[in-house]
Amino acid sequence: MNGMIFAILAATIATVFAGIGSAKGVGSAAQTSMGVLSEDSSMFGKMLVLTLLPGTQGLYGFIVGFLIMINCGILGGEAPTVMQGLSYVAASLAIGIGGMISGFAQGKAAVSGISMCAKDEKNFSKAMVSITLVEIYALLAFIVSLLMVISIPGIKM
Repeated sequence: MNGMIFAILAATIATVFAGIGSAKGVGSAAQTSMGVLSEDSSMFGKMLVLTLLPGTQGLYGFIVGFLIMINCGILGGEAPTVMQGLSYVAASLAIGIGGMISGFAQGKAAVSGISMCAKDEKNFSKAMVSITLVEIYALLAFIVSLLMVISIPGIKM
């Protein structure tokens, strides 16, 4: 018996949960941006930047999921043992859960930042800083997952 089912589950956890966080965050920010742009289309560039920020969590989850797939035999290599598969599951939880929660939170921060910029464009940099603060936690979750995935015995990087 090998740990392929666990490795597939791990790749799914990393990509789906982080993707849900990003989709919700970007969706909320996009709704608010559309309202601002309906009043002032010249703010498109700034609204686009603020709307895209919650999308990074999904990217981080994809990278972790992709590394798992490469190393577990789905995209080449040998099938993992059961312990390796379970290790992938544990490694994927950090970015899966951390990415989802930070995506939700960053989306809320982006909505507030977009609303603040709608009142005064000079607040763009303040909004960027505030929204980016949430990104730190997504990055921490990504780094933990990444380090765990590349540390699982038998992985050739």
